[in-house]
Amino acid sequence: MSIKKTTIQIIGSGILQDDVLMVGESLLRKWKISAGHPVQLAFGSFRQEVTVISVPRYSGLRVGSVLARKMGIHSNCQLRVTYSRGRRTLRVGPLISVLVSRDYPEQPDKPFGSITLFCHELVGECRRQGAYVYFFTPEHIGSQPGRVQGWVYDGSWKKTVMPAGDVVNNRLTSRKLENRTSVQHFMKEVKSQYGTTIFNEKFLDKNEVFDALKSNSSLRKYLPESHLLQTFAVFKKMCNQHPTVFLKPVRGSLGKGIMRISKQTDGTFSVLSTTAGAPRKKTYANVDKLYKSLAGKMKTTRFQLQQGLTLIDHGKRPVDFRALVQKNATGTWTVTSIVARIAGGSHFVSNLARGGTLSTVKEALAKTTLPAAIKSNGLLSLKTAALNIASGVEKAIPAHFAEFGIDLAIDSTGHIWLLEVNSKPSKNDNTPLNDQKTRPSVKKMIEYCRHSAGFK
Repeated sequence: MSIKKTTIQIIGSGILQDDVLMVGESLLRKWKISAGHPVQLAFGSFRQEVTVISVPRYSGLRVGSVLARKMGIHSNCQLRVTYSRGRRTLRVGPLISVLVSRDYPEQPDKPFGSITLFCHELVGECRRQGAYVYFFTPEHIGSQPGRVQGWVYDGSWKKTVMPAGDVVNNRLTSRKLENRTSVQHFMKEVKSQYGTTIFNEKFLDKNEVFDALKSNSSLRKYLPESHLLQTFAVFKKMCNQHPTVFLKPVRGSLGKGIMRISKQTDGTFSVLSTTAGAPRKKTYANVDKLYKSLAGKMKTTRFQLQQGLTLIDHGKRPVDFRALVQKNATGTWTVTSIVARIAGGSHFVSNLARGGTLSTVKEALAKTTLPAAIKSNGLLSLKTAALNIASGVEKAIPAHFAEFGIDLAIDSTGHIWLLEVNSKPSKNDNTPLNDQKTRPSVKKMIEYCRHSAGFK
């Protein structure tokens, strides 16, 4: 078995038949393959039986241009190659497919809009690690089994027909797109027929996460009281029991549609709602009138009711923390980064989309009145909580995940709380505070793809 990077060289048309593969003699000796021996060549979902020809004093593979085109390879590259004697299969890869929400063909230099830079980073890191990546959208999924149209980068962005990858990274940002029949059928088909690994394969609902973690005694300490809003009785109990309660759309993101309900000393209830501008404030005489005002929203949106917390703050601006937790080259959960997020201006949520700003954890904790011991151990405690929660979610929810954006908070006593777990973390919110050309999160993502595809 060879897992080092191996040169894949394309030979011009007419020189090499498309059912012949030229292999360096050193590799043939290592794999104990006889020249003239038929083997199955695999690249993602692509499979073809080929006859092997030995190449003296060479340590790579040479393929004809017709065969290369079928594989989706359009220029010489360096990939990893493994051979299974039992299956007589020569695997080239890993081939990584990234499923994104949309493309912009009319913008050849920026075909994926705001995430084009992220896609460029993936291409560069794949070349460094000996992997092949392409990008596709739900619109590119056709009726041809195991094949999709995809974008590859070879000096410029080009569209071509590609096999399904060894790994599919689901980066869809819309539940509507993810639930399309064609998308669900594609994911089911490639998993069952080609053994494709799909990670981040589903969105997480807020109440789904909290309900799943409640059964884990070691994680309950991180969970504020939380309920799916279904009855007036539960709503009334929460509003009377806690000075502040948050009402969050179960399927919300970027801080949209969140309401902060605060009970006043005169018995009235003040409600702050997130908007594109400053938060909107309304006051209700009692809990009954407040609940009735939500009736219209509850018909179209499911809400999670969550206990409010007295968080550490910067000048009365709430502070929370976003941990990016990813699986690494051995399939183990690790913390890639943790940043502090400070709510912007009059906002009560810290999302960058709502004007929040980033800070390092150390700087954020230094400006609080927390005891020195909590400040010094804060980063380690946040990392421990994030790793425990990631492991807990994976065990409790039946889906394949490889990265989470985990939002945590620290209250005025130093206690750590879970706010939310996001299975499709933004590539902006969790960017470490440095100017590295390739983010650590991108490197780790490709390392995990190699691991899960068997090219360790």
